[in-house]
Amino acid sequence: MKKPELLAPGGSLEKLKTAIDYGADAVYIGGEAFSLRVAAENFSGSDMKEGIKYAHDRGKKVYLTANILPHNSDIDEFESFITEIKDYGFDAVLIADLGLFDMMCEYAPEIPIHVSTQANNINYRSAIMWHKMGAKRVVLAREMSFKEIAEICAKIPEDLELEAFVHGAMCISYSGRCLLSNYMTG
Repeated sequence: MKKPELLAPGGSLEKLKTAIDYGADAVYIGGEAFSLRVAAENFSGSDMKEGIKYAHDRGKKVYLTANILPHNSDIDEFESFITEIKDYGFDAVLIADLGLFDMMCEYAPEIPIHVSTQANNINYRSAIMWHKMGAKRVVLAREMSFKEIAEICAKIPEDLELEAFVHGAMCISYSGRCLLSNYMTG
């Protein structure tokens, strides 16, 4: 059995450092755009670079959340965003949308892709399909039972990583499809 990775949110540079200092193997952070962590302080480009350096100097990883479900108006901005961050040293990017997944593959193929819980992965066939498209890891939907997770583990390729939430808030919608907060926050 492989040692599990303890992954924690890094909602600000201070929180990233605290998570690393207290034992997290990796942190996930959001930029000022394209992340669903609207309530977090989020990271400027310079904070991202500093946080990545801090983590890497300690042998830890940093994942970027770019897990919005974009509207057409987001697409051109996302291309610019990828161009800006692709050399920062992220260990992976979390994506939920097929279009953004495709753009990451096209514009930053060197960054591994983890499929966000926002993609509602609840069966082994969807996990296998994401893997065929190039995903290194699939984050399972939060509502899954241990039995369901075990079944997926048994039926996916050995080199496909799975991630499961073990603690955290649940949205009112299925697997975090928080449409209400989308409308309330714009």
